[in-house]
Amino acid sequence: MVEIRHRYATVRGHRVFYREAGAREAPTVVLLHGFPSSSRMFRNLVPALADRFRVIAPDHLGFGNSDAPSVEEFTYTFDSLTDITEALLDQLDVTRYAIYVQDYGAPIGWRLALRTPEAITAVITQNGNAYEDGFVPDFWKPVWAYCEDPGPRTEPGVRTALSLDAIRWQYLHGVDRPELVDPDTWAADHREVNRSGNDLVQLALFRDYARNPPLYPQVHAYFRESQVPLLAVWGAADEIFGPAGARAFARDLPNAEIHLVPGGGHFLLESHLDTVAGYLRGFLTVASPGHPGSGTP
Repeated sequence: MVEIRHRYATVRGHRVFYREAGAREAPTVVLLHGFPSSSRMFRNLVPALADRFRVIAPDHLGFGNSDAPSVEEFTYTFDSLTDITEALLDQLDVTRYAIYVQDYGAPIGWRLALRTPEAITAVITQNGNAYEDGFVPDFWKPVWAYCEDPGPRTEPGVRTALSLDAIRWQYLHGVDRPELVDPDTWAADHREVNRSGNDLVQLALFRDYARNPPLYPQVHAYFRESQVPLLAVWGAADEIFGPAGARAFARDLPNAEIHLVPGGGHFLLESHLDTVAGYLRGFLTVASPGHPGSGTP
């Protein structure tokens, strides 16, 4: 049995929950979850990595078991969520680490990399977008409309994303074996994002999402200049971030390892955990400095 520790830290006055496993001296992997989930999405991946790596998976503010201050108490932007993540890693004395990003975790991970590029040893992106190519137009049309003109005309189009049906769809769309997906996942996510006042938190982040694509040219420049080792493992049937988003990484990182997983959707770990873990362990063994198989100190 792998020992997974469930911990809290006070970060800039807010209580942040995180899962941690593995030896403190092992190479570190930081897992950054997406909407509408939490570090719970990594509950089965953490033990698959912890025998070789130190694994840290926080809940962003407003999600999971972390604090969810009101929009009057905290400014919900991807910059501010990055601030919290960066401060948590500082508290945990994590100075070099690989990032695993999915959905909302991607813009947070890219900001961490741009702020401290020397800290990032490797990147794993699992349906975590960094290119315009990845946006599936039908899904994103109401989001862009709301970002451009927030108000009563456009708000209903994004509020639907907080419904149980929409969250269930995120877990099941495109999945070839939906019976493998635990219904507790979407039930828990729905409950948590619909806590009192949390709808306004989610609306604030929907509005702020428009600030992510303009950051992409800087992210691409970081990729080209650093040639950071990158693994893209993607649910090929994702109708939020399509497969073109995975292939696009090769434009700036010719040595990127890219895998499109047939029958996998947006939450790929729910149905294809062993496939992802296999790719990930092999990639990190080579890419992580300090790991016996990496060839780097």
